[in-house]
Amino acid sequence: MNTPMSRDLLADPKPRLNRRIQTEVLARMAPGERLRQALELSEFTRGLFRHGLRARFPALPEADLHRLYLDRLAKCHNRNY
Repeated sequence: MNTPMSRDLLADPKPRLNRRIQTEVLARMAPGERLRQALELSEFTRGLFRHGLRARFPALPEADLHRLYLDRLAKCHNRNY
């Protein structure tokens, strides 16, 4: 069903002004480069997550922080795999 009302319900509520440019740039990349970019983004995201945990728990010993980090990551993991 593709009525004007259904399109409105599915419309992206947040404008993504650079989406077309991003899609074009990704399409021009070699598959290996796209994979490298994805892995870098994943590593960056994990680093931000760990930094946030350290900011929230500044007195936690490093070993305990690492256990907390791994525990929280396990809770975030998509269990469909």
